[in-house]
Amino acid sequence: MSPPTAAKRRKRRFHRRSTPIPHIQPRDSRTFDVADSSVLSLPGSMFVQGDTPREPHPQEARLVQQFLTMNRGIMRDFGIAAELRYDGNEVRLQLQTTTKVGALPLLSPTTGRPDYGLVIPPRFGWQGIGPMLGMMGWRIVPNLLRLPLLPTSDRKIPPWVLSTVILSRIKALLDRLDRRFEFVEADQPAPKGNVNWAEYVTGRLSSGRFLEVPCRFPDLTDDQEVKAAIHFTLRKQLASLESQRAIGMVVLQLIDFCQALLSRVRGVPPKEPSPMALSVWQSRTLSTETFRAGLQAIEWTVDDRGLAGLGDLQGLPWIMSMEEFFEAWVETIFSDFARKYGWTLKAGRRRETVVPLSWEPPYLGSQKYLLPDLVLERGDEAIVVDAKYKSHWEEINFDRWASLDDMIREHHRTDLLQVMAYAGLTGARHTTAILVYPCKEETWKALMEKGHGHYHADVPFDKGSLTVVLTATPMAGGRADEYLEVMGQMSRQAFSVAPEQ
Repeated sequence: MSPPTAAKRRKRRFHRRSTPIPHIQPRDSRTFDVADSSVLSLPGSMFVQGDTPREPHPQEARLVQQFLTMNRGIMRDFGIAAELRYDGNEVRLQLQTTTKVGALPLLSPTTGRPDYGLVIPPRFGWQGIGPMLGMMGWRIVPNLLRLPLLPTSDRKIPPWVLSTVILSRIKALLDRLDRRFEFVEADQPAPKGNVNWAEYVTGRLSSGRFLEVPCRFPDLTDDQEVKAAIHFTLRKQLASLESQRAIGMVVLQLIDFCQALLSRVRGVPPKEPSPMALSVWQSRTLSTETFRAGLQAIEWTVDDRGLAGLGDLQGLPWIMSMEEFFEAWVETIFSDFARKYGWTLKAGRRRETVVPLSWEPPYLGSQKYLLPDLVLERGDEAIVVDAKYKSHWEEINFDRWASLDDMIREHHRTDLLQVMAYAGLTGARHTTAILVYPCKEETWKALMEKGHGHYHADVPFDKGSLTVVLTATPMAGGRADEYLEVMGQMSRQAFSVAPEQ
């Protein structure tokens, strides 16, 4: 039978009538990916199931609008700005991501189920961010969410990312593992609890082992069954990480981390927990959040679940703030700087730099405190650091200031005024206010070759000196030592003194 002609196809479409929103099982699961601080545009036709109506735009617009309504809450939590766009020819769904990365399930406007998913990787890539996670001591790791699983998807997130979450949770579980009394049978130098006198007389005294008394007594020990499950989990994670050695340093660091945890449970044989055991542990009335999170990590390992559909299984939803990640990275670098050059460091992450604001009247005040990211002090000198996860550094270096977008220039002015306001809080005679942006590794290399690793300006100040510094750090763990040297140069230029060794 010959295929229908174009005229026949047009005639068939002409006779199709517009139908209400169909509640039809989607043909396949969809997971999309877009980097943080980027825009993703999707066609509204992807929501249309069944036959396409003669005038598809009204139905597509209704579906997109319903999709926005159903997913407004989850997209707000991820900072995603979503809107319907129509240019006269096509209905589209536009998603604008911010500085939060992760994976989130999205409800279908036709079924009401999480048939769609969105994966938001960091715009600087996992290859550079992985070593940074290790150098920070896994201080910032993805946070798994209690949401429906994502549909099956491609390998959009490296497998080792989930290992960072699981190993961090296992470490916290081991650190706070509940202890309980269990009956132990062991030889003691003196009677303790119930003594097996028959065994003592026949098996010990007869051979001259007078100080080996067989006893059975209650002892306060760690939960052996949970430790056996942890041992199983760590061995499975280690096997997975060993297969990823070619990825680089981050996996090698995770392997060392995993082996260090294994050394804490080697005294208990590994045992895969049964579903019944997991259910019993999860139902403990006095269990803590740390205990429940650790059990989840064990369960994910047993079930071979991955982030954002790693493999053929459904993906776990997760989120991580790149702003907090970048602040932690800058804190790590400046912590090394403080130790090397004799500074005392206070971190906003630990609430050590809080400066309260007392409004009068109090109930009309707005912001209640100021919180610089980092404050370093040494004698009558101070350094205030504000980390901004923005692309302004590359924009300023590759475009003339006058040609930059008005919004970018205004945001940069706000950043400058903020760090200068923080600098006024130190009370030190000599203060340096440093504004740090992220940049790509190739950008860092190019600017270092030109001697443009940082810019500084002196600000008139009656009671001392104030220097404002603009700089950037590459989003790559291998450049930390080079950046440390750049900070040493900035310190010498700012204070005109040699650093203390």
